[in-house]
Formats: sequence, C-alpha cells, structure tokens
Amino acid sequence: MRFSEHLKKASLVGAFFVSVFFSLQAQALCPVSGPLPSAKVATVIDGDTLRLVDGRRVRLIGVNAPEVGRKGRSAEPFAEAAKRRLQALVNASGGRVGLRLGQEASDHYGRLLAHAFDSHGENLEAVLLAEGLGFFVAIAPNTLLAECHLAVEQQARLAGKGVWHQPPIASAERLRRGGFALVRARVDRLETNRGGVWLELDGPLVIQVPREAVASFADSLKDLPGKQVEARGWVIDRKGRADLSRQARWLLRASHPSMLVPLP
Repeated sequence: MRFSEHLKKASLVGAFFVSVFFSLQAQALCPVSGPLPSAKVATVIDGDTLRLVDGRRVRLIGVNAPEVGRKGRSAEPFAEAAKRRLQALVNASGGRVGLRLGQEASDHYGRLLAHAFDSHGENLEAVLLAEGLGFFVAIAPNTLLAECHLAVEQQARLAGKGVWHQPPIASAERLRRGGFALVRARVDRLETNRGGVWLELDGPLVIQVPREAVASFADSLKDLPGKQVEARGWVIDRKGRADLSRQARWLLRASHPSMLVPLP
C-alpha cells in the first residue's frame, strides 16, 4: 500500500503521526516495504496495546498477549513479561514506533489497529511472538503479516518458549468463560446459511466462518467433518442470547484459515 494511502487513512482516525519517518530494513523480522510515519508512545498498557501521547490507543495487529490482572482477576501467565518486553522494545526505539495501519484501521473500542515497528524496522509483534510472549492471531482483513507471524510463532512453539512451555489448549467441553482461547475438538458436521459456514463440534462450541471469509478457506472446510481441529480466537458466551437446547453455548469466529487448523 502506498504511503499516500496511509496518510488518507490517518485522516480518518485522527492526526496522530509526526513528521519523523522510519525506513524498514530488509533483514528485520517481518518487515514491510516503504517508509513509515512514527508516533510517540506515552504508555505501554499491556503486551499488545500502546497509548500514544495524544491519548489514542493502538491495538497491535497479529498478536494477542496474555491478559494482565484487572478488576480483581489475576494476571495470566507471561502477561507481565509481555508488557515489560514491549516496554523495553519501545524504550530501545527512543520511545517512538513506526505504525502501519491495518486495512481496517480501528475496532469497536475506538482503538487504532496497526502494526508497530522499531527504529530498525523490526516488527514488534513478531518479536513478542518469537519469544513466546503472545499468541498469533489473524483477523481479516488485517492479515498483511499473517504468514510471517505464523512462521515466527511456530518456531517459538516448537522450542517451548513462554506461553508454549505449557500451552493452554482446552477441549470444547472444558470451556468455562469467554475470551481468547485455543481449543481442540472434532468437527461433527457443517451447516451453511447467510451467516456463513458453521462447524458443529463434539461439545458446546460452534465455530463460525463468516460469509465474507468463506472464500479464503477455498475448499478446505468441506473436508473437516470427522476431523480434529485446533481453533483459536475469542469465544463468546451465548448464554441468555440463544436457545441453548438447540444451539451451542459458546461461539468462536474464524475469519482466516490460520485460525482453524486440521490436526493430523
């Protein structure tokens, strides 16, 4: 995407860029081409969220860090380590980061959605993933670095780093609350309607592939019934919203094939 298009996007979400530019280097981890405008970071909120000096929050694309303790809930393992590491990366970059806005530039919380880079062109999400301090996520249409991020995470996973030392993978039967989860289950059957493709599992969880994302899965979905899959994403508790005698309590949406992987 051309730099002029990024400025156009910036005008839609607020003038937070300053007149300093970072040039990305080919040898950096998960780089993207072209110069990037930089922004001054005021605070590292957690392992995947920054606050800029103008008050705007930036949610990093491609990584979901463990949750820090909030509202009486204990911090998840490696949450504080992820926050400290992101702070160290920002500090080492002089308190500034280069930002590449996502194709979808903000979320429903009003946060900017962006990839962040240090002054050497190193992608900060990739560094966290490489050290096992977060989980890879790909949510369409913001999938520019998905292939690289997934490869980086796979290396950390094989090495058992950080969150992969004892990976928090659950069965559908063991789900107890909403939020980010890695789940393994068997696909019993598929259903298709105007909402997309629905994977009915052998437990109280259904996976939805939204209609606009179905094409990106090619023909892989039709081969899933009877197979075990590993899915990741944000689980929604539908208790009180659906007839649980007819529908699964838990819902997980997968908008990119890397979030729904068949197991051997």
